[in-house]
Amino acid sequence: MARSNGTVVSIFSSIIDGTIAKQLKTEIQDAREYAENIVETVRKPLVVLDSDLRIISANNNFYETFDVTSGETIGKFIYDLGNRQWNIPALRVLFENILPNDTVFNGYEVDHVFPGVGRKIIMLNARQIYRKNISAHIILLAMEDITARRRSEEELIKAGALQSAIFNSVHFSSIATDAKGVIQIFNVGAERMMGYSAAEVVNKITPADISDPEEVIDRANALSLELETPITPGFEALVFKASRGIEDIYELTYIRKDGSRFPAVVSVTALRDTHAVIIGYLLICSDNTLRRQIEAERAELNTLLLDKNIELEKAKVMAEKANQAKSEFLSNMSHELRTPLGAILGFAQLMETGTPQPTPAQKRSIEQILKAGWYLLELINEILDLALIESGKLSLSLEPVSLGELLRECEAMIETLARKRGISVLFGNTDHSCSIHADQTRTKQVIINLLSNAIKYNRLGGKVTVVCTPCHPNSIRISIVDTGYGLVPEHLAQLFQPFNRLGQKANVEEGTGIGLVVSKRLVELMGGVIGVESTVGKGSVFWIELKLSTEPQVDVSAMESTVLADQLVEDSSMRYTLLYVEDNPANLMLVEDLVKRRPDIRMLSAQDGIRGVEIARSYQPDVILMDINLPGISGLEAVKILKEDPSTAHIPVIALSANAVPRDIDKGLEAGFFHYLTKPIRVIEFMDTLDVALKFAQPESNKRR
Repeated sequence: MARSNGTVVSIFSSIIDGTIAKQLKTEIQDAREYAENIVETVRKPLVVLDSDLRIISANNNFYETFDVTSGETIGKFIYDLGNRQWNIPALRVLFENILPNDTVFNGYEVDHVFPGVGRKIIMLNARQIYRKNISAHIILLAMEDITARRRSEEELIKAGALQSAIFNSVHFSSIATDAKGVIQIFNVGAERMMGYSAAEVVNKITPADISDPEEVIDRANALSLELETPITPGFEALVFKASRGIEDIYELTYIRKDGSRFPAVVSVTALRDTHAVIIGYLLICSDNTLRRQIEAERAELNTLLLDKNIELEKAKVMAEKANQAKSEFLSNMSHELRTPLGAILGFAQLMETGTPQPTPAQKRSIEQILKAGWYLLELINEILDLALIESGKLSLSLEPVSLGELLRECEAMIETLARKRGISVLFGNTDHSCSIHADQTRTKQVIINLLSNAIKYNRLGGKVTVVCTPCHPNSIRISIVDTGYGLVPEHLAQLFQPFNRLGQKANVEEGTGIGLVVSKRLVELMGGVIGVESTVGKGSVFWIELKLSTEPQVDVSAMESTVLADQLVEDSSMRYTLLYVEDNPANLMLVEDLVKRRPDIRMLSAQDGIRGVEIARSYQPDVILMDINLPGISGLEAVKILKEDPSTAHIPVIALSANAVPRDIDKGLEAGFFHYLTKPIRVIEFMDTLDVALKFAQPESNKRR
């Protein structure tokens, strides 16, 4: 300290301990780094704001989601991030009106078009955090991009509306219930048939409540005796078999709202989730009044036959008409079912392959729809076959059919199912040079049905053997031998009855119970015989006997080569050559007729993929038409071979197939097809496509130069 004259008389010193301040600074820095690490580990966009709503910190997810950098964000207001002027009124409401009153706010949604990234729907979760002894506070703002979720929900709503529209577009009665039997869907067909509106029954009653109570009780008693299990009268009696995996079709009397009654044929299917848990039941009902009337007429005719022998012929004619009416009724019903089912399967496949991709839950639901739809389509097809047979409208093309080739095709078709089930299938002596007098398509249908049954109802690791043996001077027996569990005599007696599934009441294998009936009728229409022998515990032998063809065998390959040579000489003036690879004679004939309209084109043909490749290499056609499903190798394999061979790679190959699903078309084009046409052929499209392909081809006259 100095006096007025400047003399120093004392010294004052002050010492400040900086340890605490330094320690505090270190703790603050550590806390900041700790907070930044926490922010960065969050997988959703996260922002830390100060009390003035300026950004203190943000994680990488925030920068990536909104396409900004840290330089554009730190220290900036959340409203005008990166000088982009987000200008979101809803965001201002959250911070200026809501958060001042609530320290936590969850689930606040913002739908906004963000500069640079487009429209997004963001869910905000905000929390104010007060720090001890400090008046200022910070705000944690967590963001979740739910744009895809909202779009999926919108698509799901649309799908639900579509499903409802499909249900209401069909003419038959369709009722869906939950697992307890309470009606959830009551379509327009059900409203018309029963007189109730959907509002009067949905979530209120079960189908048993509008059925004849005495018949429901009788059904419960019959099931109790049959299965030796107490069945409660009511909805349980209606769906008991379906709940155990047994498709059930029965007759029941329904009571309309006005009190009138009508008989109905009811099909019951259990609806299950991906864990095989029953989530509901589907009841498809058809008014059976007409069939009852027909049966009553037939009963009356039978009485007349007993009392009046003189009217025997007249009664016989009337009975045949009644049977015809019944078959036509089945046929019409099958067509009525097929139309809406086509829409269900088509739209379900569109949903399955649509964009955006369905969620896992939606995909599981779509898979259930498709699985049930394809099964129902199989049932409808077999019912239609049976109806056509019984009505006498099924036409067969009886001609010589190579038995060896037929069995080899069956072997290829059944291979996947056998491998999937772990069953070995042995085709013993299939290289027969003999031919049978039969319809090729229907014979293949019968053999495939018998082979499928032998595989499905076999033991684990079992075996199926196909044996051909002469049985008469002009017949041959084709036997399908399995190592399954065999059938008891009472089941054998009921085998060829409709909806009888080999006596396997509790079997989980899917099946319609109509295949054997259709097979029997087809074999008999071809002049053959079908039979079965079975031993319990050892297995069964299903066999068919068909007549041998008396026409001489023709070497198809030699004949084809001769025809090709003749065509090349005979049609040497033509400019273009077209090769059609197709195994269906009707399709070959159709294309041949179309090509005849073009005098500048000659047509060659091959009936399998291997022969088609050989002809293409030998005769160098200008354009090739190729079916996809061919004997030997498929059309996809054949076009791959042609494209890999320098001598044929330049030839445009057009697919002509009944595989019309978009995925099949894309697969074909990826394989190298020049164009993909679907059957049935559209003539104008076919000719236009042929013209386009020929523009890429070199005329025959130029080739010779």
